[in-house]
Amino acid sequence: MNTRDSLRTKLVASPYIVWSLLFILAPMVFVVYYSFTTGAGDFTFDNIRLLSKYLTTFLRSIWFGIVATVICLLIAFPVAYIISQKTDKVQRTMVLLVMVPMWMSFLIRTYSWMAILQDTGIINNFFARVGLRPVHMINTSGAVILGMVYNFLPYMIMPIYSVMAKMDMSMIEAAQDLGGNRLTVIRKCVLPMSVPGIVSGVTMVFVPSVSTFYISQKLGGGSFDLIGDVIERQFQQSYNYNLGASLSLVLMVLILICMAVMNRFSSDGGEMVI
Repeated sequence: MNTRDSLRTKLVASPYIVWSLLFILAPMVFVVYYSFTTGAGDFTFDNIRLLSKYLTTFLRSIWFGIVATVICLLIAFPVAYIISQKTDKVQRTMVLLVMVPMWMSFLIRTYSWMAILQDTGIINNFFARVGLRPVHMINTSGAVILGMVYNFLPYMIMPIYSVMAKMDMSMIEAAQDLGGNRLTVIRKCVLPMSVPGIVSGVTMVFVPSVSTFYISQKLGGGSFDLIGDVIERQFQQSYNYNLGASLSLVLMVLILICMAVMNRFSSDGGEMVI
């Protein structure tokens, strides 16, 4: 590559570099700075020491995120597989149906579930009409996880479908010719080749599930504080930016660790075993 090509490459990459500095690196620097300073700007570890008070909240957030991610995976894998087996026209239609809810506002989607799950909502009204007792669903942990699954499910379906749609069908046909039934082919052929999509989907669902706050507030009624709720209150109500930044820093480290682990699985996985 000559000097002119090198200069052209740098010019093309410069907007991305500027964007990264302004909107990725700079916010992270501010988070680290506020995490280890007081309101007066003095260096301190007090904000980090206070994090022990929120250990239960961290564990609850991680647990809810894991449960929501597992449910999304169990739903998304067969859905993605079914879509990938259809004709191109049907695939486009089914992908469109998966993405349509994402065109609506996140707030509207969450409010819709409030109307559905309330004690006087659509489901309980139906139960009353058929003579069944009403079921309390709103303001429960199940409602919070349901909101996570509904809002983030497309983020699991699309990466898995993208990988499945590009799979070499001759390998699947070979597995079938070797005597493998449908379940065996999926378990030993389709599943290993889908690992990159699964890893991407798990990351894209787990990260927003752990850090969410609006879903837990509306569908949980404030009864199930997640770490996102605590951070939001520190910035919007208590105006304790230093503690909020330290909470954000720990959450960011946890997410980076999760992504590193998932990337390790992605690099080790993907080999077909028959």
